[in-house]
Amino acid sequence: MGHHTFPAEDADRLEDAARRYRHCSAEELLWAIDPDAGDRVVDLGSGTGFYTDDVAPHVGEVYAVDVQAAMHDRYREKGVPENVTLVTSGADELPFDDDALDAAFATMTYHELPGSAVAEVARVLRPGGQFAVVDWSAEGAGASGPPVEERYDADHAAAALRDAGFAIEFRATRSETFVLVGVLDGA
Repeated sequence: MGHHTFPAEDADRLEDAARRYRHCSAEELLWAIDPDAGDRVVDLGSGTGFYTDDVAPHVGEVYAVDVQAAMHDRYREKGVPENVTLVTSGADELPFDDDALDAAFATMTYHELPGSAVAEVARVLRPGGQFAVVDWSAEGAGASGPPVEERYDADHAAAALRDAGFAIEFRATRSETFVLVGVLDGA
């Protein structure tokens, strides 16, 4: 993981709803993280906050984590919901206490995360916390998204989640993407 980051100068492309929802709808994401009104959730690789904005009305707080401060600048320009906290950080050293969060999601960013990120997510999620991953599949044709050689397949991602203590509750592979929902063991 961790091949590249999305170019901040192309951030406007991240706001194209028709393109983004073709690969992961707001409804699918909400189903995958199964939020409650008071939940504390982290969006890994939040970019301009496109999916953060979909989750924010359904939870107590969302931490929009991105390694690029320029992405947060773009998010501020469009307006950040009151219950969203912008966090400039890599996903391998999240600035949260152990068991502090209820859910995490990575939409089209798993292939960008450093190898230790899944274990770090497991550290900050409470037992029973959901981790939803929707990402470009190495089995795709490469018609959209990053080059195929920079992607992982669902098997690789599922193994990484299991190794970090997640039970895979849902898995689907599509033409260009895959979806995984892991629940942290120990609930």
